[in-house]
Amino acid sequence: MKPSSNDEQLDMGNGKLDKNREKIPSNSSIRVVKVQNQALLSGLAYCLSSCSMILVNKFVLSSYDFNAGISLMLYQNLISVSIVSILSLSGLISTEPLTWILIKVWLPVNVIFVGMLITSMFSLKYINVAMVTVLKNVTNVITALGEMYLFKKHHDSKVWTALFLMIISAITGGITDLAFNATGYAWQTLNCFLTASYSLTLRRVMDTAKQVTKSGNLNEFSMVLLNNALSLPLGIFLVIVFNEVDYLLQTPLLRLPSFWMVITFSGFLGLAISFTSMWFLHQTGATTYSLVGSLNKIPLSVAGIFLFKVPTSLENSASIFFGLLAGVFFARAKIREKPQS
Repeated sequence: MKPSSNDEQLDMGNGKLDKNREKIPSNSSIRVVKVQNQALLSGLAYCLSSCSMILVNKFVLSSYDFNAGISLMLYQNLISVSIVSILSLSGLISTEPLTWILIKVWLPVNVIFVGMLITSMFSLKYINVAMVTVLKNVTNVITALGEMYLFKKHHDSKVWTALFLMIISAITGGITDLAFNATGYAWQTLNCFLTASYSLTLRRVMDTAKQVTKSGNLNEFSMVLLNNALSLPLGIFLVIVFNEVDYLLQTPLLRLPSFWMVITFSGFLGLAISFTSMWFLHQTGATTYSLVGSLNKIPLSVAGIFLFKVPTSLENSASIFFGLLAGVFFARAKIREKPQS
């Protein structure tokens, strides 16, 4: 920008014009680099924690052959509750007290949350990571239909085209899957419905929950604590119902220090996803967050195939790649979708 005549005469008079011109771009570039680094760092942290969580869960359930997915979920949530509680008691963060009214409002969405976690565990037990990421696209289809019927939201043609491509990729992926497992696909289908239900009901429950809090607000730390704390008694009940107690008493895995290190690490990763996703959203926005989430599936699928030596074919690999691109196309279509009045 051209300086004013008074500023130019003053600078030329004291011989500081060149020095000032050097300082201004330098300071502005420092500010730009700082902001970009924050967004980049938060995005990398979110991608790393998200990918690591899925891969570690797959490793525990498949490589260790651990047959107590509900117990694993329960342990991970217990770690999250412990860490958030310690941070709250030490005064580093603030959380809302868990009143009976707040629990009553949040309990329905928490039941869906627990079901979502458990079905994800069971599907990872039987299906490879690449196919799980492709089949998760079905969640977007269910969510879009739910938004249309529940909230009267209309989507443009590009969004529906992307959703159609997702359905085709899921069908072709299942047909060409060399390690097809009907039980795993059934669990993943149920997981898609529960995940869509969670996203559709969470916003409404959050607004209602804020009205019954003492402060009139419900921050992210409170929601993490609320979700994970309420899941503990429900998780214990499900562990008993699915008879995982006998398995835990008999399995030699609980006597392995390495196994405890891995599942404890998975608990920290679960908490890390909550915090890094919030950090990334604050640094960028929902549109960038959704696009990065879709792009995040590509390296995750490739890593899952190579790390776990998944048997695949050219047709299956093509369908997986097609499904991943459909997810990216969907994110871009949602970003460019005109807002509804």
